[in-house]
Amino acid sequence: MTQQHPIGSPFSAASTAADVIRGIDLSGKNAIVTGGHSGLGIETVRALAEAGARVLVPARDPDQARAALAGIANVEVDPIDLTDPASIAAFGAHVVAGGRALDMLINSAGIMAAPLWRDAEGHESQFATNHLGHFRLTVALWPALTRSGDARVISVSSRGHQIAGVDFDDIDFLSRPYDKWVAYGQSKTANALFAMALDKRGRESGVRAFSLHPGQVLTGLARHLSEAEIASFDARDEQGRPRVDPARGMKTVPQAAATSVWAATSPLLADLGGLYLEDCDVAPIHTGEAGRKGVAPWAADPDLAERLWRVSEAMTGASIG
Repeated sequence: MTQQHPIGSPFSAASTAADVIRGIDLSGKNAIVTGGHSGLGIETVRALAEAGARVLVPARDPDQARAALAGIANVEVDPIDLTDPASIAAFGAHVVAGGRALDMLINSAGIMAAPLWRDAEGHESQFATNHLGHFRLTVALWPALTRSGDARVISVSSRGHQIAGVDFDDIDFLSRPYDKWVAYGQSKTANALFAMALDKRGRESGVRAFSLHPGQVLTGLARHLSEAEIASFDARDEQGRPRVDPARGMKTVPQAAATSVWAATSPLLADLGGLYLEDCDVAPIHTGEAGRKGVAPWAADPDLAERLWRVSEAMTGASIG
C-alpha cells in the first residue's frame, strides 16, 4: 500500500519554486517540462535552469515558446503536439537518439473544462491531452529515463481529481452526457494513478514517479471558463486581482510551481515514489468534503492504477515492456 501521509517537509503552501530549490545543484542534469513556456511551467523551467539543469521544452508552437522563454539560459525548445501520436513519437525518438540521460520529466501541460472535442482516435480531449499524451511521451522517453539511474517523472494533477474517478466503462463519454468538469476530474485522477503504476514499473531501473496538486492560480488554464465561473471560485479579490491565500490553496505562480520543483529535486523523496503531493509535502488521504486538501481514495488505489495502465496500453499501443 502507498505511504500516503505527510513526511514533515520544511516547506509549506506559501513556499516558492525558488525557495525549494535553493542550495540544490542540478549541473549536468537534463530535464523536460511539457507546458514549460507558460503559467506554472515557465516558473518550473526557470527554477530548474537557474539551478544548472539543461531544460528542453516541447511545444506545439516552438516560436511562441522561444519568445516566452527568452532570457532564461540553458533552455531549448522542440516541436510536439500531445494529441498527435506521430508527433510524440518523433519527439521521443529525437531525444533518445541524442544519447543523453533524462533525469527529470515534468508533465505539466494540460487543458481544463474544455468543450467536448475528440482527437483523431476518438478520445475525449481532456483525457487525451492530460493523460494519454503524457503516457505516450513517457513511454517514448523511457530509454532516456532509465539511462539516468536516478530519474523522476512528475505528473501535474489537480485537486480537481476529487470531482471524479476514471469511468472505465465510458472514458470517452460515448454513452453518458458530456460534463466538462467530470471529464477534467477523470483526467486528473488518471494523472495520479499513472504515477502510481509508473513508479511500480520504474523503481528497479531508478525511475520514480509522483503526482501533485500545484494549487489554485489564474493562468491560461482557465481560458475555457466564463467570468461567472471564475467568480464562483472566489478567485479574485475586491479589486479584481487574483486572490492569494496559500492556506486556502490560492497561490501566486511561483508558489504554485513550488511543488513540481520540490517533487523533481527534493532529497526527502529519494526513497519514495508513487505518491500524490501537495503544498511541498506528501498529501494525506482525503476522506471529507470535496475541495479540501488530500488525495481521494480512488486516485491512490493500486488496483485502479494497474487497470488504468492496461487500458492506456490498449488505447495507445505503447508499452515499456
